[in-house]
Amino acid sequence: MRTVVGVMGSGSDRDAALLDTAYRLGAAIAGAGWVLLTGGRSTGVMDAASRGAAEAGGLVIGILPDEDDRRASAHLDIAIRTGMGDARNVVNVLSSDVVIAVEGGAGTLSEIALALNAGRTVVALGSDPGTGFRTWRDSGQLLLVGTVPDAVEAARTALRAKG
Repeated sequence: MRTVVGVMGSGSDRDAALLDTAYRLGAAIAGAGWVLLTGGRSTGVMDAASRGAAEAGGLVIGILPDEDDRRASAHLDIAIRTGMGDARNVVNVLSSDVVIAVEGGAGTLSEIALALNAGRTVVALGSDPGTGFRTWRDSGQLLLVGTVPDAVEAARTALRAKG
């Protein structure tokens, strides 16, 4: 079975540097031979990472909150329509072998918490989710990194440790 790496992050299109980071991350995930999984929408980190992976020849899955695909990224290979709204965050993290979180708000924080509680390694790229996550940082389940290559290497190391 192929490795699935979930990328979670902001749905906003306002930060060009953040979108560039997400694009490069998606491309790097595809370059590693992994499947990219996002929240599937046509905005923010979800769309930028999906575009990066698709343009690098990767397989891209989007777990949509809606019952249809009207707001889906055009870069998805597979769109899973849940009709679950934000509750689809559970599907996002449980379907991922490792999660890489790229700066976001409450939705991203919820995905980080759900992933950690489910035993997934979370790589936080470019931000620290806060002191409430100290226990997971101390245990090595939550890894803080500053660059896309570091995020990919942290994910690779976590996947190797997982077996």
